[in-house]
Amino acid sequence: MTVSLYGLVAEFATSQQLLEALRQVRAKGYRRIDAHTPFAVEGLAEALQFRDNWLPFIMLLGGIFGAVLAFGLQYYAWVIDYPLNSGGRPLNSWPPFLLPTFEITILSAALAGMLGMLARNRLPKPYHSIFNTPYFDRASQDRFYLCIEAKDARFQLKTTRQFLLDQHPLRVYEVEQ
Repeated sequence: MTVSLYGLVAEFATSQQLLEALRQVRAKGYRRIDAHTPFAVEGLAEALQFRDNWLPFIMLLGGIFGAVLAFGLQYYAWVIDYPLNSGGRPLNSWPPFLLPTFEITILSAALAGMLGMLARNRLPKPYHSIFNTPYFDRASQDRFYLCIEAKDARFQLKTTRQFLLDQHPLRVYEVEQ
């Protein structure tokens, strides 16, 4: 049975060491990296170059879809399928359609945001290869971990390991899939 390598993980004692190592890793050209910390570290998201511009767009599309669907359903029901002249109003009077359309717009935007977030984060995922790292449970207590994935274009086991060791971590681990 062949075991494939997920990546290399470096363990650091402080958040500042992690941030400095992360800056060096980025400068070296690695792109498939991740960091795990016991608390929020200021500047970590910028150092990892997180981009989160996709969620508002997904929610906008979900809201537009919900608004068109709600308005279209009401229009079809009141004007085409079962036209009922009540009090001399026109069949396609839009003011009564506004409140349900608004509610469905908000609901569909929220659902699209939730489903989009789950899909983009590849969740639910009860298991991740990083959990194979020895002592990784300390990532929720007092240690800071930096992972370079083997899928990275610049990843070569020997040179990447030496590069991580040059950042003065406590330890460097090979993580299997």
